[in-house]
Amino acid sequence: MTVPTAVPPLSPDARRVVTAATLGFTLMFAVWVMFAIVALPIRQALGLSDAQFTLLTAIPVLTGSLLRLPAGIWADRYGGQRVFVANLLLTAAFSLALAWADGYRTLLTLALGVGLAGASFAVGNAWIAQWVPTARQGLALGTFGAGNAGASLTKLLAPLMITLVPAGLLIPGGWHFVPFVFGLLLLACAALTARFTPPDAPRPAARPLGDWLRPLRRAQVWRFGLYYVVFFGAYVAYSLFLPKYYVDHYGAPLAQAGLLTALFIFPASLLRPLGGYLSDRFGPRGVTTASFGLMLAGLLPLLRDVPMTPFMLLTTVVGVGMGIGKASTYTLVAQWNPGQMGVVGGLVGLLGGLGGFFLPLLFTALKPTLGAQAAFVTLFALTALSGVVFVANMVRLKVLGRAPSYA
Repeated sequence: MTVPTAVPPLSPDARRVVTAATLGFTLMFAVWVMFAIVALPIRQALGLSDAQFTLLTAIPVLTGSLLRLPAGIWADRYGGQRVFVANLLLTAAFSLALAWADGYRTLLTLALGVGLAGASFAVGNAWIAQWVPTARQGLALGTFGAGNAGASLTKLLAPLMITLVPAGLLIPGGWHFVPFVFGLLLLACAALTARFTPPDAPRPAARPLGDWLRPLRRAQVWRFGLYYVVFFGAYVAYSLFLPKYYVDHYGAPLAQAGLLTALFIFPASLLRPLGGYLSDRFGPRGVTTASFGLMLAGLLPLLRDVPMTPFMLLTTVVGVGMGIGKASTYTLVAQWNPGQMGVVGGLVGLLGGLGGFFLPLLFTALKPTLGAQAAFVTLFALTALSGVVFVANMVRLKVLGRAPSYA
């Protein structure tokens, strides 16, 4: 496949959209996974079981995942800017409410609302696709997707914030301080986004819902979702799982567990623009194949228990594969579905996010059978299966001579 080279540079408005969407998504992702850290002191305070703890950390992922498809459709229909700003404001309201919450049921309820942060991915993808030419979307969407690094903000800063402000002051202290600060930052981000990004262009006339959903009939779209479960769903699952694993398995203190998890998150997020660039330059098929191979190479030694330092290095290798693969998968989505990024990208993001919800539950359920390495055995099997499906279909498309058309 030859990628067109004569493409115009991004307009100033398009650059502002990519910048604002990336910054906003970075903050939203930090909020989306904050329970990976704040739920650890909550577990101690409320005496939560492993199942209760896992459910609390995974509930926001469920909300954000299920809303990605409708959020993407809304962004396509009503404009990316207004939906993105509304998403920021609603998430801020739930985050601030969480700062004063106590009791497990209340926490679960508000965690559902905080999960709105996860829908920002589908909104941002659709918003960027409305301003960036298809031939430039690999790097643009990869840059936006690097907002996954927001998870590292939680892992690095939340342990400090928990100890920074003691409980009993006028502002919420202890773990409550984390959602309080995030809520204020979300409000500021919403104001800046509304002020400095271009207004939405007039949208096409309303289409029947069936027209919006027609691309979902194609098996290819669902296969994209399977690949994204591996590259993104497992990334979310490991972002939630690793802090507890470092604490329980290696006896690491919370701050160190957050730092070591960030070492996995950085490549899994910050290499996403590189994955987009490589996909634009060499084509996303080969890049995706290499990403599957890199993940398998990192996961294979983890099928057995290893010391903490090799464990950290191997999870970093897995993170590199995830970061590049997330970008190449969405480049494929954009190339094969021009003008339909909201609905198709929304479904792919929904399926990937659901992987982030169900995988931690699966890790916990399989632990009595597979032992402490259940999370790595499970992901290795899923990655191998998805890689075989991808390569088989890539070969089939090459034999048929099929390639995407650029918008």
